Amino acid sequence: MSISTRAAVVESGGAPFTFSPVELDEPGPHEALVRMAAVGLCHTDLTVASGGLPFPLPGVLGHEGAGVVEAVGPAVTGVAPGDHVLLSFTSCGECRNCHGGHPAYCATWLPLNLIGGRRADGSSTISRDGKPLGGHFFGQSSFAERALVDERSLVKVDADVPLESIAPLGCGVQTGVGAVWNVLKPVTGSTIVVLGAGAVGLSAVMAAALTPATRIVAVDKVSERLSLAKELGATHTVDAGEADLGEALAEITGGQGADGAVETTGSVAVLRQGVDALAARGTLVVVGAPPFGTEVALDVNGLLGGKQIVGLTLGDAETQSFIPSLVRLVKDGRLPLHRLISTYPFADIDQAVRDMGAGKAIKPVLTF
Repeated sequence: MSISTRAAVVESGGAPFTFSPVELDEPGPHEALVRMAAVGLCHTDLTVASGGLPFPLPGVLGHEGAGVVEAVGPAVTGVAPGDHVLLSFTSCGECRNCHGGHPAYCATWLPLNLIGGRRADGSSTISRDGKPLGGHFFGQSSFAERALVDERSLVKVDADVPLESIAPLGCGVQTGVGAVWNVLKPVTGSTIVVLGAGAVGLSAVMAAALTPATRIVAVDKVSERLSLAKELGATHTVDAGEADLGEALAEITGGQGADGAVETTGSVAVLRQGVDALAARGTLVVVGAPPFGTEVALDVNGLLGGKQIVGLTLGDAETQSFIPSLVRLVKDGRLPLHRLISTYPFADIDQAVRDMGAGKAIKPVLTF
């Protein structure tokens, strides 16, 4: 028997979100039915909704969900009805990277999360008027009042923490934090540069502030976001609209350059500037995602000083341990995620999209 709910559906690339009654499949052996309490709005949702990625539309997006478990499939062991859960990406659990603690690099990550729109066996999780819709987005499709969620997308969390305050941990925040903690791993004296002060970039700033890094430099063109970055732990800021990044970093670091950089903008020009600004043996983490097929030109000789360029998906996080740790930091006030969040009723999703596009909201969170 199918389960009726209401979802924000994208009918075609570039179309607005429209609310529609839909039907969810019964939970499979490794799935759970979750009543949504909140869901973050992410640039990845907007990229897919615009037609920028080959996700099957009409479809239901949403991948920073938070809610309460209502029912579980017979093989689910990690959560039970009544548990508070965050929803993150899914993975196969069987490949080399999954077994090695790197599920964000699962061999089947793209079809399971981003472009497939179906379960691994090809079956649909969501339909409307008897016709399948694109679903299973990051194993959840949480732009709906209820979501059918893959077990490997579920993370049980502390029920004392309001779900709307931690929903973004499922994607954007863990990406920024993981770039710093799991890849750059700053030591005393390190200079960390964050290129772009959106939700991911500011998460990286907050993460760097919890490390021994000596200098944390936030770079953006929006003065309000640079001011917020200072409040969240940046020791220096650079207005990229007024200053040359290389010259500014040379002055800040005494000519040494950056030990680590996090590129969140998706601009190849900014990426190149970041690489050029690295110190010897410095590392740049590529987080921002331009359209598929985008290339960047690099000075090969400039890399021979031991510079590294590392691509990153979802912070290279093992969600079952990483996300509960972040929840505890939020609860203890050490990760002030509330400074990034603007809440909107689910019915106002299009307003949230507009505010995000206009820079009025850093991390919109839709509430139910």
